[in-house]
Amino acid sequence: MAPSSKPEGKTGVRIVVAGDRGTGKSSLIVTAAADSFPPNVPHLLPPTRLPEDIYPDRVPITIIDTSSRPEDRGKLGEELKRADAVVLTYACDQPGTLNRLSTFWLPELRQLEVKVPVIVVGCKLDLRDDQQPVSLEQVMSPIMQQFREIETCIECSAYKQIQVPEVFYYAQKAVLHPTGPLFDQESQTLKPQCVRALKRIFILCDHDRDGALSDAELNDFQVKCFNAPLQPSEIVGVKRVVQEKLVEGVNERGLTLTGFLFLHALFIEKGRLETTWTVLRKFGYNNDIKLSDDQIPYSSFHRAPDQSVELTNEAIEFLRGVYESFDNDLDNNLRPIEVEDVFSTAPESPWNVAPYKDAVEKTALGGLSLDAFLSEWSLMTLLDPARSLEYLIYLGYPGDPSSAIRVTRRRRLDRKRQQSERNVFQCFVFGPRNSGKSALMNALLGRPYSDSYSPTANERYAVNVVEQPGGIKKTLVLRETPEDGVANLLSSNDSLAACDMAVFLYDSSDESSWKRASELLMDVAGHGEDTGYEVPCLIVAAKDDLDSFPMAIQDSTRVSQDMGIEAPIPISAKLSDFSSIFRRIVNAAEHPHLSIPETEAGRSRKQYHRLINRSLMFVSVGAAVAIVGLAAYRVYAARKNASS
Repeated sequence: MAPSSKPEGKTGVRIVVAGDRGTGKSSLIVTAAADSFPPNVPHLLPPTRLPEDIYPDRVPITIIDTSSRPEDRGKLGEELKRADAVVLTYACDQPGTLNRLSTFWLPELRQLEVKVPVIVVGCKLDLRDDQQPVSLEQVMSPIMQQFREIETCIECSAYKQIQVPEVFYYAQKAVLHPTGPLFDQESQTLKPQCVRALKRIFILCDHDRDGALSDAELNDFQVKCFNAPLQPSEIVGVKRVVQEKLVEGVNERGLTLTGFLFLHALFIEKGRLETTWTVLRKFGYNNDIKLSDDQIPYSSFHRAPDQSVELTNEAIEFLRGVYESFDNDLDNNLRPIEVEDVFSTAPESPWNVAPYKDAVEKTALGGLSLDAFLSEWSLMTLLDPARSLEYLIYLGYPGDPSSAIRVTRRRRLDRKRQQSERNVFQCFVFGPRNSGKSALMNALLGRPYSDSYSPTANERYAVNVVEQPGGIKKTLVLRETPEDGVANLLSSNDSLAACDMAVFLYDSSDESSWKRASELLMDVAGHGEDTGYEVPCLIVAAKDDLDSFPMAIQDSTRVSQDMGIEAPIPISAKLSDFSSIFRRIVNAAEHPHLSIPETEAGRSRKQYHRLINRSLMFVSVGAAVAIVGLAAYRVYAARKNASS
């Protein structure tokens, strides 16, 4: 396989040279730039630029000399923080300067939080005492064990011009083709994230999906990555190298995934990191082995605050195919290990952390049904469309990524048209502590009722498919906000823009619970009126199995009538009696012009605007009459003058 092309996006490498005084920093830099040893070297050199054609990657290098004097410590720190790579020098004839690497210089880099590759360079090799022969590996091994940021070590002599160009070649290479993200030096194996990326690349290149790269597929891969075909003899040679070391690396169909990974580990072990990096970059990866930003069409989901993002039918069909291909036993149950396998070509599973973890219904075997799998994707697309697109690409979405999502119509326009076209509805769940919010969330996920109470500390999501009359399926997302988080939520003008529906729960057996729920309802309704993001609302009287508090029932009914919304809906999680609550939530969200609460302040404001509009109408009518009268008078006056 051919060497790498110029790494994209890197226009220059800044290398800072540091070390104790008298270790040969300035001589090293001048010799590298002038290709000769200088008789006189200044105490501190200005920035030195090496031409871009000095090394194969053709990326210019700027070398920064530094002073180790105590009074220049601040300037030294600034330069180190701006470095792409650091060259630390010691003098081969001064053992004390080598000890200072581990006692001062390397700890200093950590203290300054300089997280770049470090090249350790032993200068003045020509002055080392040959009577005490010690191998570089023997000297540096314990230091490299302690400080993993050291990329490589090398000894040189500026005076005799031994290995001087190699110093800055290795430093540049460590920046452009770093070892750290790819390879674990201790275990001598590819890192898991590198394996995941290479597995995705292998699958994308395995066009016939037979689990091996044929000679033709290998050649296509070579042309894509290195712009040059492989000769038949070269393909035979590559497979022979793999098969000699790893029998299972090649089969009758071609190079297997195991062989493909082995080949890249071999390149890295032999110092040819640029080969693996070229492959990764050709398939859109950055230095963190994640898709680079230019792979994700951010412009495809620019939206107003009251618009949302959903998967298109094409994306849903693709995900159905993914589900079926990983549901090996075809039992509509994707086990946790199978879910991990789905994301084995991505850096990690995106659903192992909040808000996605535990947000969907699990099967009796602890897995995901197809509906739950698609619901998880719908939630991720709603909350973080960029991440959803990124993971669709990792899974091998075949089309233009922008065709996988769509931006919905503005909810304000939905309200005018009295119908929503959305397939995914987000419902905010409000209520005081112990009102039954979590029980409602769990009910959506098909989880059994529990008497134990554990207050929700942070926002929580639950998502599932809700089947409407006629067999139409919609996805409902419930977002539970703790009581003490409501004020913070409403501190933003756009906080209700993403809300299709709001539900207010109260404990029907507790008067104080209703009082607090009604306050929350007023706060949310008022905020919607003030910001223009009014939302349909439902009141839910939870714990209907307990003795209801009479005044709470009467008062909640009166409030719902006064505000122009539906009467409170009684439910009992304990009795599994939910009065078709989820269907009713979806139905209300589908008709966003209904069930919008109106506060006294909002009603007064509307009356005032109507009065102003009526007054303006009278003024405009009066003005029109006056204009007509004036015109008539002018005609009359003109005729009178003409007759006289």
